[in-house]
Amino acid sequence: MTRPRGNRHRLRGIVVRDKAARTVTVQVTRRFRHPKYGKMVRRNTRIAVHDETNEAHVGDAVEIVSCRPMSRTKRWRLVRVIERGPEGPLVTGVEEVAAHDSSEAPVSDVPAAEAPAAEALTEEMPVAVPFAEETLAAEPSDQGAADAEETPAS
Repeated sequence: MTRPRGNRHRLRGIVVRDKAARTVTVQVTRRFRHPKYGKMVRRNTRIAVHDETNEAHVGDAVEIVSCRPMSRTKRWRLVRVIERGPEGPLVTGVEEVAAHDSSEAPVSDVPAAEAPAAEALTEEMPVAVPFAEETLAAEPSDQGAADAEETPAS
């Protein structure tokens, strides 16, 4: 007969990394009252978790349970995915720019005969000349002369 294994530690967290095979990293947040100041404090712990079927992805809320050591860092295994995270990969600014600079031509509802010519779209717009400070220094200022007349000479 087998003995019941007893109550194991169960935690809930968010998957923050799923790059490795059958391993995900789960961030578990715990809140507690500071012993001296009484303020609620948040502490995050990142745990390596065994995911046999690779079902958890970044952003998913998961439940994990403690188990025997499976490797140097893995002592937890995935029980279930509680809630799926946002669909698709997380987009940062670099990937977003790369997606917009693709070589594919944009699809348009306007027929090719009515569309503006490609040459007209590629013509360069005139560039405004930046304001030069030398022009101000070369021209005398009437305002400065008026200020000099009002000031009594010593």
